[in-house]
Amino acid sequence: MAASDEANSAIAVSAALVDRLARPGAFPHEVGQLEILETHISWVILTGTYAYKIKKPLDLGFLDFSTLELRKHFCEEELRLNQRFAPEIYVDVVPIGGSPEKPEIGLEPALDWAVRMYQFQADARLDRQLVTELVSVADMQVLAESIAKTHDQAAVAAPDGLFGTADSVCKPTLDNFQSLRRDCPGPKLQQQLTVLESWNSVETDRLRSVFQERLAGGRIRECHGDLHLANLVRIDHEIVAFDCLEFNAALRWIDVISEVSFLVMDTLVHGRSDLAYAFLNRYLEVSGDYAGIALLPFYLVYRCLVRAKVGAVLYRQSPENSDLTPITQYVDLASSLIEPTGKPMLIITHGFSGSGKTWLTDQLQVQLPAVRLRSDLERKRLHGLSSLQSSGSELAGGIYSESISADTYDHLASMARICLTAGFSTIVDAAFLQLEQRSIFSALAEDLRIPFAILDCQANRKILRRRITERSAEGTDASEADLAVLEHQLATAKKLDASERQHVVRVDSEHEINIRDLVLRIRPT
Repeated sequence: MAASDEANSAIAVSAALVDRLARPGAFPHEVGQLEILETHISWVILTGTYAYKIKKPLDLGFLDFSTLELRKHFCEEELRLNQRFAPEIYVDVVPIGGSPEKPEIGLEPALDWAVRMYQFQADARLDRQLVTELVSVADMQVLAESIAKTHDQAAVAAPDGLFGTADSVCKPTLDNFQSLRRDCPGPKLQQQLTVLESWNSVETDRLRSVFQERLAGGRIRECHGDLHLANLVRIDHEIVAFDCLEFNAALRWIDVISEVSFLVMDTLVHGRSDLAYAFLNRYLEVSGDYAGIALLPFYLVYRCLVRAKVGAVLYRQSPENSDLTPITQYVDLASSLIEPTGKPMLIITHGFSGSGKTWLTDQLQVQLPAVRLRSDLERKRLHGLSSLQSSGSELAGGIYSESISADTYDHLASMARICLTAGFSTIVDAAFLQLEQRSIFSALAEDLRIPFAILDCQANRKILRRRITERSAEGTDASEADLAVLEHQLATAKKLDASERQHVVRVDSEHEINIRDLVLRIRPT
C-alpha cells in the first residue's frame, strides 16, 4: 500500500472512532448537545461541559502525529504548554479505550488519546468579539501585561542551541514563499509575492546580526507560537490565550517580538490599529523590550504570510470556494507594510508635572498611532526599579540627579531612534523642561529627516498642584513628582525658544481635549 493510501486509511479509522464517540454513553459525565468540529489536523468533540481534542494520525513534515505514541506525547505537550496561558481551560489528557465499535473516554488500553478542556462559547473568542465591537483598548492592555509576564517567566533558549539563530529564523520565512507560490492563484498575488520575497531576502541579510543579538540577549523563549485573535478567548471577563503550538518546537521557540507581532498584525488586518497599538505599547512598557522594535516590521510581514499560507492551503483543499479574502487581506497588508506611505514622526511632550502629558499620550498612542516611551518608567527601569517602586530620591538627587537625568534622556533618544528607524512614529513622554534635553530630540528628527512636534501641555498652578496631590494619594502612577518637585520645576525650567516654537502644538489641559482634532493639528492630512 502506498504511503498516501496508508495515511488515508489511518485517518478514516480515526474518523470512524470519533464518530462513534459522539454518543452520551461514551463519556464519564453528563453531556448536553454533542457536536464534532474538524480542522486540518484534529477533531474536537463538544459535550456541553467539556471539549475533547483528538489529533489526526498525520505526518505533514512540520508535524507528525502518525503513531499512537506520538499522539499521546503531543497531547501531553499541549496540556503542559497551554496550562501556562490558560489553566482555567486545560484539564488533563485522557485515554480513549473500549473497542473501535464502542469507544469510551477514560478506558485503557488506549485506542487513542485526547486533551480534555472546559468548553467555552464560540462567541467568546476574540476574533468574533472584535467583529461585534466587544474588545476594548483596556482589554488589550490587560492582555499585554499577561503576555509580557508569561514571556518573562518562559524558558530561555540556549545561545548555542537550535533555536533563534539567524538561519533558524530565516528558514520558515523562506518556506512560506515556497508554499504560497504553489497555492496562491492569480497573477496579482504572484506579483505581490515576488516583491515580498525580494524584500524578505534583503531584510534577512540586513538583520542577521540583530537576530544573533536577540538570541544572546535571552529574547528567544518558549512562547505560545500561534497568538492570533482566534486563539484568544474571554473567560470570566479575562482574556486568555489557548491552542498553543505544541507540534513543532522550532515554531514555538521564537523571539518574543515575533509572538507580539502576530497579534499586532491580526488586529491591523481587522482594521483596528487602536487595539494593535494598545497591545504593543503596554507590552513594551511592561517588558521594556523597545530594542525589539527593530525586528517588528520583519515579523509583521512574516506573520501576514503565515496566515496567508493557511488561507491558501484551505483554498487548495476546496477550490470550489472562490473567496480569496483569507489570502488577499494578509498579502495586501504585508505589501502595505513594506511600502509605507509617509514618514514616521517624532513627538515630544513639554510641561510641568500634573500638566496632563501622560493622560494625553495615553490617547495619542492609539489614535495617531505611535509607539510611546515614558521617562518615568525608563528612568526606574534603568536603575532596577519597578514602575510603582519608590526610589527614595531626594529633590534633584538620587535617580533624579542631573547626571542620571542626562543618562535617562540619552536612553530615551536611543530607543526612539530604533523605533523611528523601523518606521514607527514615536512619542516621548517626559517633562522636557530644559533646552538641552529638547535639543537631543530635535537633532534626532533632523538627522532622520522626519517631522518633529512638541506638545506643549499647559495648566494653571492651582490645577497642577491639585492633580499632583490626587495622583500621589492614588499611588497608581510611576511618577514620583510631588509639590516640592513642582516648585523646583517652576523655578528652573527653560522656556521654549524661538527656533522651537515652529514645532509647538499647544494643548490646554485645563479643558476637555478633542483628540481627533489634536491628531489633525499634529499631523495634518
